[in-house]
Amino acid sequence: MKNMKRIAALGMTAAMISSLAACGGSSSTATTAAPADTTAAAATTAAAAETTAAAAEAAKDDAAGGKVYYLNFKPEQADQWTALAKKYTEETGVQVDVQTAASGTYEQTLKSEMAKSDAPTLFQVNGPVGLATWKDYCDDMKDSAVYKDLSSDDYALKDADGAIRGIAYVIESYGIIYNKKLLADYIATDGAVIKDASEINNFATLKAVADDIQKKKGDLGLEGAFTSAGFDSSSDWRFKTHLANLPIYYEYKEKGISSTDAIEGTYLDNFKNIFDLYITDATCEPTVLSSKTGEDAASEFALGEAVFYQNGTWAYGDIKDNEVADEDLGMLPIYIGADGEENQGLCTGSENYWCVNTKASDADKKATYDFLQWVVESDEGRTSLSSEMGFVTPFTTFADYLPENPLVKAEQEYDKDKTPVSWNFTTMPSEEWKNKLGSAMLEYAQGTGDWDAVKTAFVDNWKTEYAAANS
Repeated sequence: MKNMKRIAALGMTAAMISSLAACGGSSSTATTAAPADTTAAAATTAAAAETTAAAAEAAKDDAAGGKVYYLNFKPEQADQWTALAKKYTEETGVQVDVQTAASGTYEQTLKSEMAKSDAPTLFQVNGPVGLATWKDYCDDMKDSAVYKDLSSDDYALKDADGAIRGIAYVIESYGIIYNKKLLADYIATDGAVIKDASEINNFATLKAVADDIQKKKGDLGLEGAFTSAGFDSSSDWRFKTHLANLPIYYEYKEKGISSTDAIEGTYLDNFKNIFDLYITDATCEPTVLSSKTGEDAASEFALGEAVFYQNGTWAYGDIKDNEVADEDLGMLPIYIGADGEENQGLCTGSENYWCVNTKASDADKKATYDFLQWVVESDEGRTSLSSEMGFVTPFTTFADYLPENPLVKAEQEYDKDKTPVSWNFTTMPSEEWKNKLGSAMLEYAQGTGDWDAVKTAFVDNWKTEYAAANS
């Protein structure tokens, strides 16, 4: 019987909070009762001394640089950020608190936390749309060490005036992760439609392979060609955001634009092609997708129950040390049947931009900038980001700190001669747009809605939400 090691649920029901207070005890001073005839002058002198000591202590606190409160976006790295913050506190004595929002709840958590007196000093936005929402809270990072360590301005988020309001800290890729061994087992069957994985370079071939695997799943010992396309909050972002990036990418590419106030939906039929494949050649019936989670999909792939799994390089931590060997992990682009997709690479970019809260105290801002510098320049920080979190970073300081992540290696091998698909989902007009699209997609998958509703959510609601966000 297969034994799966525990996979951390992507759909955590509550935010994880770790308050890592600075080490050290308060000093105490022995006191002796004053004689009854203590003069007023002596009392005044003592009070003055006490006031001076308090002022000195306050100045010391200011000099120490305040404290850091990081609201982390990525639940899959929650434990690593907690451990890294603890190391920094032990090394410097500076308090670093880390809170990680539950998957799919970052925006609402950020709004809630920003309303508090002890608001995050370090937070994240997902790109231009996120910056538009939070620009009044984003400090200009142009003079920071972390900006100077950035390898290219392509990874800096600028406002209309050229101020540096955010800095990307991880470059990631996503596509269709596949199990090389299981695909080889399929290729060895009679009538297999391909002889080598390299032949899967367009939607037609991907569909033919997935359809045939689905027919032969019993003989192959599989539950389905693809993992379940769950639509709870821990999983729906894979489709309403990441999959929806493909029709946006190809429309932008065709028009030569990088954003729009009114999407036309030129490639929505292609979007339907790939989504139909996900929900029909899968480990479960479409009618149960509302209850399927991100953990379900990760488990199905990790246990060798499915060949294909749409996710990104960050997913390695959820599938390693189970039934899929590192050397059997491969990645393919997400094909939708667009012209020229044979030369398409994986979807590569970032939606993780560090921002420093400009409304924080000067001491807390300094502490936050110092912490970021330590993260990208110290051995401890670079080892954590590269080896423990598995990040590819955009900083010049990481030349000798590369992730030991087989999905990153698979991406680098595949994309050598391909054109990466840019992350255009950062231009989606709002979270509400994504949510309405996700709801329409689920209704369609379950058979309680039609594809026209998906088109309406995609096209009409884009214009509505863009207007609302820019009014």
